[in-house]
Amino acid sequence: MKIPGLFWGQFRRDGALALRQPGELANPLAFFVLVITLFPLGVSPESAVLAPLAAGVLWIAALLSTLLGLEGLFRRDRDEGTLEQLVLHGDPLVFAVLARLLVHWLGTGLPLTLLAPVLGAMLALPEEARWPVTAGLALGTPILVLLGGVGAALTVSLRSGGVLLALLVLPLFIPVLILGVSVAELAVAGLPTAPVLAWLGAGAALALVTAPFAIAGALSIAVETG
Repeated sequence: MKIPGLFWGQFRRDGALALRQPGELANPLAFFVLVITLFPLGVSPESAVLAPLAAGVLWIAALLSTLLGLEGLFRRDRDEGTLEQLVLHGDPLVFAVLARLLVHWLGTGLPLTLLAPVLGAMLALPEEARWPVTAGLALGTPILVLLGGVGAALTVSLRSGGVLLALLVLPLFIPVLILGVSVAELAVAGLPTAPVLAWLGAGAALALVTAPFAIAGALSIAVETG
């Protein structure tokens, strides 16, 4: 019972902290909405121009919005000394990491996914592609958070690791971006999207069973060398 207790205890703590500081949750969402809103003004409001670009714009905005909130994912714990207590705790650190990543996804990835159909309509995304894009984001944003968590853990000891974090994780994000945009293209062409969604689902499952252990290891090393 100790391991589930560590997970739920960390989940409740992180959830309460996130609700007390809604600005940290609002920043990535505001960035996502602003990018989508301003894009037609900067390019063209014509549907014929926007429609072919809509899926790519949604995914790039979601990717950058996810990246925006990653740098501080574990930094506060390190600054406050909480990270050392978690590492020295008798229970595996990976469960605390999973709780943190779940709270982060619920606060950023899930709202981005839910907003996608509405903002896709603003970009003249074809109706037949809106729900496939939403499904792709539902599978893809957890991958972004998990892979981004690895980068955040590797750079947690740096005073200003934002640029290095971006350099580390952006190459890992590119396959997710390609698959996500492919879902929309297949839907518009009337082709089945299930195979690509299955690849995204497989990627999410692989990231879920590997990334938390990599994050826990990187955090442990950061504490030991700090």
